Amino acid sequence: MKLLVADDSKVSRMMLLAITKGWGYDVIMAEDGEEAWQIMQEDDAPSLLLLDWEMPKMNGVEVCERVIAQSPENPAYVLLLTSRTGSDDIVEGLSKGASDYLSKPFDSAELQVRLQVGKRMIEMQDKLNATLEELTQLASHDVLTGLLNRRAIMEALPKEVKRIDRLKHDLGIGMCDIDHFKSINDTYGHLVGDEVLKEVTKRMQKVLRDYDLIGRYGGEEFLVITPVDKESCTSVYQRICQAISAKPVITGELSIPVTISCGVTCYSAEVDGQDMAKFLNRADEALYQAKDAGRNQVILKQAIDQ
Repeated sequence: MKLLVADDSKVSRMMLLAITKGWGYDVIMAEDGEEAWQIMQEDDAPSLLLLDWEMPKMNGVEVCERVIAQSPENPAYVLLLTSRTGSDDIVEGLSKGASDYLSKPFDSAELQVRLQVGKRMIEMQDKLNATLEELTQLASHDVLTGLLNRRAIMEALPKEVKRIDRLKHDLGIGMCDIDHFKSINDTYGHLVGDEVLKEVTKRMQKVLRDYDLIGRYGGEEFLVITPVDKESCTSVYQRICQAISAKPVITGELSIPVTISCGVTCYSAEVDGQDMAKFLNRADEALYQAKDAGRNQVILKQAIDQ
C-alpha cells in the first residue's frame, strides 16, 4: 500500500522511510506540506498519509484539511505526528479531519500498529466502495444485457431533453422491438432467446455513438435516445436494422435469422413540453406502424403528424 510521509526534517524523513519500507509500504516522501499537497493531486494518490504537524509552507493540519475537503466521501486516512500534547491541539487536529495522531517522540511499534489500523480502515472502505458500485450497477442496469434498465433509461430521458433544450439541439428517440421474438422463445426455448437478446444488444451498441443512450425498455424492446438533427433522425436506427439483419445469430449449432423494427420520433418543445408520455407514445405508435408495414424497418412519426 502507498504511504505518503511528509516531514521537513531530513533525518526524520530518512528514519521514517527506513522503518516504513521495512513494514512493506510503498513510501512516497515529501519535504514540506506544499509538496505533500501536490502529490495528493496526482492520479492514484496515496490513501494512507503520515504527516508531521509542524512543516513550512503548509503544516500537516492544513494538508489534512485540504485532502479531506477534496474527497469527503472517500477520505484518506491521515496520521499526524506532533510534539503537541495539549487537548486543544489534539481536538484541532482531529476536527480538521485527521484520523489519528501520535506524539513525538514515538515508539516505532506503536507507529506500526497505528499504520496497520489505517491500512485496515482503507481496505474496508475500498471493499465498501466496490460493494456500493456493484449495487448501483445492479440497480440501474439490466442483468442479462448489461444495458440501462427501464427505470434508468426513463430517468435519463428528461435529463437529455433539458440538455438539448439548453443547447438548442434536436433529440430523437426510437422504440426498437425484435421481430417475432415470442416465436424464437417458443421454438428454441428461453435460454436461446436470452442469447439472441445478448447478441442483438452487442450489435446495437456497435453501431451506436458514444453519446447515444440505450436501455432495455422491457422484454425484447429497447429505448434508444439519440441527439441528432431532424433531417437525419432515422439514420442511426437504419444502421441498427441493418446490423441486426445482416447475418443470423449463431448460438451452438443454431443459426437464427433476426430482424428488428424501430419507431422513431423527434422531440418537439412546442408539442411535448416536459410531457415525456407524449414523446414516448409517438415513438410507440411509429413502432406499431413499422410492425404493420412488414417489420424490419424504421418508421418516423414527427410531432406535426399528430
